[in-house]
Amino acid sequence: MPRPTIEDNSRMSFRIRPDEKALLVRAVALDRTDLTGFVLRHALSAAKSVIEEAEHLQLSGRDSLRVLELLENPPAPNRKLLAAARALPKLR
Repeated sequence: MPRPTIEDNSRMSFRIRPDEKALLVRAVALDRTDLTGFVLRHALSAAKSVIEEAEHLQLSGRDSLRVLELLENPPAPNRKLLAAARALPKLR
């Protein structure tokens, strides 16, 4: 059965095994914080790391030089690129 659309996007809920919740509660007590803040802080940190890793491209020295070379001396456009450029809407 489909779930109803949630208008208010400020809440999240998820199921967790009792042993996992106990582990979180223990960590929260040691950190002297609340469960929501603890989970949110660590989840946001993990999310930022995942996004940074996904958006970061590390090139070797050889590949970096190749990219710079192509930027300074781009190849001539092929037939498909020219056709795609012609298919773009005209700017006013």
